[in-house]
Amino acid sequence: MLEIIALVWCTWQMGKLAEKKGQRVGMWRFYTVLAWIGGEMIGIFIAIGVFHNEDYISMLPMALMGAVGGYLIIRYTLSKMPDKSDDPFDFENKQGE
Repeated sequence: MLEIIALVWCTWQMGKLAEKKGQRVGMWRFYTVLAWIGGEMIGIFIAIGVFHNEDYISMLPMALMGAVGGYLIIRYTLSKMPDKSDDPFDFENKQGE
């Protein structure tokens, strides 16, 4: 249950960042959910490889680290994009003074 709350909070934060950057909010929220689930799966596979068993307790921390890692990768990608320009000044249409 706490994981779902964390995912909702992360998608909400990603939507705010996407809006600030002038990107499509829904797509970046979708990417966040995909990265979260993909990161969990990668974390589970790593835990199975490291611990050599299928104990759920040993997989859970690795899965959560993978999920947060997926979120951070998407957040880093979006944060590197330029901000939305709010300046109405257009250099091409500027008349010489």
